[in-house]
Amino acid sequence: MVEAFGGEPASVAEHCLGEPVNRVRKLRFSSGGEIVLYDGAVVGAILHVEPTAGCPGVVDLGQWIAGATNAATLDELKAALELPVRFAGFSSPYVAVGHGYACFRFIRRDGSGGWKEPGNLARIVVTGKAPGLAMLDGDECPTCSDLLVRGERGVDVDATIGQLEAAVSSQAIAEDAHWVTLGDLTAIHASGLVARAESQLRCRTCRRVICLTLYRDGPATFGYHVRDDAMLRPMEPIPPVEQWGSAERIAMAQAAMQYVDHEPGCWFLVRQGDALYFDARYSLGVADDSALIELNGEEREGYRIGGRSYLAELAKRMQRRPAGRRGSPYYSRDLSRRGGEAGRDYRGEFSAAITDDTWQAEQRARRALSATSSSVEPSAADWPTTPD
Repeated sequence: MVEAFGGEPASVAEHCLGEPVNRVRKLRFSSGGEIVLYDGAVVGAILHVEPTAGCPGVVDLGQWIAGATNAATLDELKAALELPVRFAGFSSPYVAVGHGYACFRFIRRDGSGGWKEPGNLARIVVTGKAPGLAMLDGDECPTCSDLLVRGERGVDVDATIGQLEAAVSSQAIAEDAHWVTLGDLTAIHASGLVARAESQLRCRTCRRVICLTLYRDGPATFGYHVRDDAMLRPMEPIPPVEQWGSAERIAMAQAAMQYVDHEPGCWFLVRQGDALYFDARYSLGVADDSALIELNGEEREGYRIGGRSYLAELAKRMQRRPAGRRGSPYYSRDLSRRGGEAGRDYRGEFSAAITDDTWQAEQRARRALSATSSSVEPSAADWPTTPD
């Protein structure tokens, strides 16, 4: 690999990542190549098509892929490689090459169509693990790489939680309410009711998932993971708040959204006071999403009369006219899209109402459903309307 990139590296960058520590070493070449090692083992390579602060050189893509140029679109790369393209999310196309994978990273410029327009290819990331399980090009993210605070014995838990809470408040990272929230983490850990209590947070810049885990019989850990890897981490059921929470925390839980019912892979229903909120899954071809609406008077009456059968039919209507498209009657009703009064986080409140074991079963169902369409290319209209 060193020879293929032109000989000795122009620079070597090293840093520590997480706790326990992963020692990251990057060999950067003037030819635009980069070799990445974790704890001394090569985990992949990056071909930079545009310069970065750490790797100012760029590759001549034609020397690596016959018939391709640095301005190649995804269609042109597909034709040059003569390999089927799959997707790990809306904007992560990749191909399987031998025993590895090459993931194409595109960026949007001036509102252009990402991988459909020339000049948007930024780099090609080559790994031995499938996209969704490999992390190479986000480990020096300026947004989230300095959130861990180390103490004399590893993670300084209180200081690290403070850093994470500040980043959540600034909207630099987003907290996953299905897991233990940062505000509850130390209380649940101190109760001794669980062997491990974990908070998961997603960086809005690099999309890595940060996992802060407190163990009953071991030191705390702090790690960075890709989404699929994070979803597969073990989750213990969160004990009832009455067993570990303060009186104020218990009162908050009683006033929050409460789980009512769900159909795996299809819909959820929650209640808050007299209001009913319905979350239904839909597909945009390459990936799944869901819309969260408050049931109106007609829908509430339909549910009162028809029960789960009515909700199943409502979910089908929402699938036929998905809220992810502007022409849908559910587009403006989607609370997770438009928010609410005073910036209310309906999606976060809804997520917190879903029990951890139910949520994990739902995630497994959705992953199985979406796996059947992983090789389908999304249309231009399928691109998400927001960075998240």
